[in-house]
This record gives sequence, structure tokens and C-alpha cells, in this order.
Amino acid sequence: MTRQSTPWRDDDVLRLECGVFGVFDTPGAAQITALGLHALQHRGEEACGIAAFDGQGFHTERHMGHVADHFSDDLGERLPGRFAIGHTRYSTAGGSVLRNVQPMFADLGAGGVALAHNGNLTNFLTLRERLVSEGHIFQSTSDSEVILQLIAISRKTRFVDRFIDALSQIEGGYALVGLTNKKLIGARDPLGIRPLVLGDLNGKPVLASETRALNMVGAKFVRDIEHGEVVVISREGVESIRPFPAAKARPCVFEYVYFAMPDSVVNGRSVYDVRKRMGQRLAEESLVDADIVVPVPDSGVPAALGFAQQAKLPFEMGIIRNHHLGRTFIQPNQDARELSVRMKHSPNRAVLAGKRVILVDDSIVRGTTTVKVVKMVREAGAKEVHLRSASPAIRFPDFYGIDMPDREHLIAAQMSVPEMAKRFGVDSLGFLSVDGLYWAMDSGPRDPACPQFTDHYFTGDYPTRLLDREIAEGRNEQVERQLSFLVDA
Repeated sequence: MTRQSTPWRDDDVLRLECGVFGVFDTPGAAQITALGLHALQHRGEEACGIAAFDGQGFHTERHMGHVADHFSDDLGERLPGRFAIGHTRYSTAGGSVLRNVQPMFADLGAGGVALAHNGNLTNFLTLRERLVSEGHIFQSTSDSEVILQLIAISRKTRFVDRFIDALSQIEGGYALVGLTNKKLIGARDPLGIRPLVLGDLNGKPVLASETRALNMVGAKFVRDIEHGEVVVISREGVESIRPFPAAKARPCVFEYVYFAMPDSVVNGRSVYDVRKRMGQRLAEESLVDADIVVPVPDSGVPAALGFAQQAKLPFEMGIIRNHHLGRTFIQPNQDARELSVRMKHSPNRAVLAGKRVILVDDSIVRGTTTVKVVKMVREAGAKEVHLRSASPAIRFPDFYGIDMPDREHLIAAQMSVPEMAKRFGVDSLGFLSVDGLYWAMDSGPRDPACPQFTDHYFTGDYPTRLLDREIAEGRNEQVERQLSFLVDA
């Protein structure tokens, strides 16, 4: 799923672009996959799909909407077989169409292959332009299809070698799950930016983006797929291949800040425990005199709990979230957007009235929702409002699978902390430090020469080259020079 140049969505919510799941040689594979996808719904809420193999042929279904809306009844008849992979998808603006929904499927000379992809390729446009110039026809605008095209044209004999050949040409962050008529294949990018885990369901292998999906289907966690690893699952067992030169892992730290669910374990760390530690360190770094600590639900709850425990202040649910709204949507005007915030969050006046409140959120992106939440807390009678972000200030966009605004729309990239505090209408504002976040990850201070995590959204230190962006910037500079020449002439 590649980032588009179209305007970013106006609801101030970060979205991860997808979740993947796969099960091998298990009765009711499609039903199990649907259950696994349900556990990964938070990673992609716009579309979903399942591809199953019944020993003779592939059966696929792809839909716009939630898993539960489409994969609940008669799956055994609609998607028969003991082998299946699935995908939940969130697209960037402008890309939400059925032809981009995964898993994607292709018939190759050696048989069919279905592919589900979590992440983003930073050289997608470069590869696609090359393939199109060579006469290849694309059915979608998704970077995932590029991988299928590269597999199809590889001159390697074995499918696994063709798969690896394709991986050797792509750049960025990815976790891939592929299904052929004989194998289930999983792969993780060389830096381990996007997560992927291996589980065991009654002796049969399972692949998933998060451990909570394993828990949902009753599978046991076996291990994380390592960075740069390809696992090939067949009736002979699980084969591990390390086809690329060794590199130091740099997993995405935002999985812990926001994306992974609190009941997941990512790269050996409990997401819930990390978020509590983020709150504890935030209290050490930016405590202020106050009466209560209030989370912005739901993702701010663990950090606020850690903050309250460290500060020895009461933890109170001063904001109640409505969980029965269904899907969020873009509001057409300011009044409607104000109403939508109140529909999602209601102030608990009995808790807030007359209190000095420390309001803890997981992160601050554009700040538009923050303004509305603070206003709501003020109107409920809070005497003071002190806002704390359990992540460092977000100053740079992402290109590895997070739909994040460009710099001009990131408030921390445009304003100082005092300016943001004034914009939000708070008495004080504080962000967790980058070293504080690393402490919460139990990894020591950040090593500038070799960072332990992918953290460019805070630091601007991108872990890979951004080829498509570099080429686009070069073209823009060339156009600007040409226009300057014409003006001067």
C-alpha cells in the first residue's frame, strides 16, 4: 500500500495500513483466518480478503468493509480448503477501491499464488514504471502487485527462489504472507520494521501480524519471524532461510506507541507493559501539581495508568468513549466534526469539575482532535488542564506503512511547545523524550550512530533510502529550474 499524494484525511487519526494472517493444512482454514483477521481489524478497517486452497484450486473473496460484515457465514462452502491467507486493509486517501484489496492472486506457470502484504515499498513507483515500460499490465495501484509481477518474471526455477529474487529488488518495510498450492511462505523486511509472528495451532503452523491473532484462534506463540528471514512452510515442516546480508534489526517503535493492541507481544515486549512504562517515564520527566490523571481513551489508558502510579495521583476515567458508533467517517464541515468528537468521547463531569487535570494521550499528530478534547474537558468544569503526550513529538512523515501527514500538517513540525500549548488551550504541555521512549522499551539511551528502532517520525533518521521520494524531489527541482529559466528569460 503506497502513500498517495492526495490530501491526508481530516480526522487526526493515525492508521496502519494492514494486517496479515495465514494458516497451513488445517480444517476450516478460511474460518480460522476470518477469526484471525477479526483480531487484526484495528490494523486495517476499510477492506478485507481471504484466499483459500482446497487441494485443487484457489478460492478468493475480497470486500470493502469489516471482516465481520463479510466473513461470518458459510465460509466452508464459499472458501473450502485446509490452507488460507487473509488480509485487513486500510488504504491511504484515494486508494480505497476493490481492485486494491488483498490478498492478490496470480496464475503462474507453476500454479497459482496468493499474496498478502503489510507495509510500504519505498521504491514502488520506480519498479512499477520500469515494469510498465517493459509491457507489464497492472490491475491495481497497490505496491503489493509489484511483488507479484517480480515473482512472475523471475528466471529462477523454484518458486521459493523466485520469491526471494523479488524480495531482493524491493525496499522499505514489509511483512508478507504468500500461499501456493504446496507452501505457506512468510517474510519480513531486512530491518524488521513491520512485525510477523509464527504460531502453532494443534501442530500446524500459523502466521500473523500480532500475537493477539494467535490467541484469538487458540494457537500458541512459537517465535517472531526474524528481520530479513523467509520461512517456508510445507508438509515437511518449517524451513528458515536468511537470503540477505545480516543487518541490525530496527523494528517500528510506533507499534508500541499506538498500533499494536495492548494484549499483543511484539518482538518479545508486552505492548501493555511498554505503554505503562512510557507513562511512568513521562511522569518523571514532566510532572506538575494536579489532582487527577485522565487518559484520552482508549489508546492513552495504559500510559495514563503508568503516569498516575508513578505520580501517586488518582487515575480517573474523566472521558468516556462510545464504542457503538461503528466506522468513523470524514465530516463535511467544522460543526459536524465538533459533533463527531462529542459522539466518540463524552466528558465525565462528576470527575472533571473543579479538578486540576493531567490529560494523557498516546500521541499528537495534527492536533485538531486535541483542541476539541481539551475544550470538552474545560467545558466540563476542569480547573486546569495539563496535556501530556506519551510519545515524543511527531515531526516527520512515515513511508513504511503508516498513513501519516506530510510535515506541513504535523503540528510539532510547525510550532514550538509553548505555541502548541496556546493552540490547544492547555495550562502546560509535555512530550515524552526520545530517550524516555527508549527507556520504556528497556533498551537504554538511543544510539545516534546505530539506532535500536525505526523512529524517524521523531528524529528524521530514516532507516532506508527513500528512492521514490528522492526521484520525485529531483524531478520537482528540475521543473523549478526550468520554470526559473523561463521567467528569467
